[in-house]
Amino acid sequence: MAETKILKQEEKERYSRQIRLTEIGEAGQKKLKSSSVLVIGAGALGCSVLQYLTAAGTGTLGIVDNDWVETSNLQRQVLYGTDDISKPKPLAAKEKLKLLNPNVIFRTHFVRLNRDTALKILNGYEIVVDCTDNFATRYLINDACVILNKPLVYGAILKFSGQVMVLNYMNGPTLRCIFPDPPHPLEVPSCAESGVIGSIAGIIGSIQATEVIKMITGSGKLLSGKMLILDSLDFSAELISIHRDPEKSVVHDLAEYEDVCLSDYENGIEITREDLMQMRSLNNDIKVIDLRDEADTEPLGFECIRIPYYEISRKTDLLIGSGPIVFYCRYGIKSRQVINYLQRYHERNNLYILVI
Repeated sequence: MAETKILKQEEKERYSRQIRLTEIGEAGQKKLKSSSVLVIGAGALGCSVLQYLTAAGTGTLGIVDNDWVETSNLQRQVLYGTDDISKPKPLAAKEKLKLLNPNVIFRTHFVRLNRDTALKILNGYEIVVDCTDNFATRYLINDACVILNKPLVYGAILKFSGQVMVLNYMNGPTLRCIFPDPPHPLEVPSCAESGVIGSIAGIIGSIQATEVIKMITGSGKLLSGKMLILDSLDFSAELISIHRDPEKSVVHDLAEYEDVCLSDYENGIEITREDLMQMRSLNNDIKVIDLRDEADTEPLGFECIRIPYYEISRKTDLLIGSGPIVFYCRYGIKSRQVINYLQRYHERNNLYILVI
């Protein structure tokens, strides 16, 4: 922890309701002002975490993201407005947060976190908050925190539910103690394809911010060794105990972390039903792969092979060869991810996306 700083009169007034808490007090507020926290991901979770940590008077906040604000973000990334569209997220976030609390120091990192940048960036902060949305980055963050001995506050959301846990805190469990290896990128759903209610990001992000504040001020019991799972559809909550694995928790070096990422891959030509009929009239061997879940039984009106999205990685033998393959899903998201995967790992071409 950095040297404790003095609170100005304006700060005492700003944080007065927080200082009144016996668990925090003026001493705790000084600890907050002296602290440094890195928030990785300035999306749905990150917006909530950043706003509450800024309002609470965290001394230095780092913001890592390599994405730009898009229209589809605004439903859940409530830190941004329409005027922020096309701005880099870390810079747009800093602009808004500075208005909320000019006493906080903001450091922006408009970079993609990878094995070359992770250790250098994380090393400049005391606490790390994972607000990312893919497993490759989550494992990279976990491993970097283990190597640097940094506590990590983890959050994740999907549809109407979310989960929070504190990792690598005072010799507590790490992500690999719970999930030793990342799942295959095609076997886990994402918010982009499955959707997410915006308010659950606010709930889970607020809990993450609370855990950070508790950690800095020494208040209460943290979610270290526990995973909180919350389902907002019926507001059921579950607290699962997790334990440190003496073997899985040891990390010496960063590895290769791969993920199917839509933002850095734009391959796959979109075709219509009429285009497909014309292509089939010239080449009857074209395969059409229906990636929808088995529960989606609406007929497409033409012959196709049904392979649910999450089974693709186990059935690549059906996709060998050089002939054209057309993929169909409801919104094109799964199709793009599968094409990305096949091109990256199996060097497949002649891949198309059917848009109906």
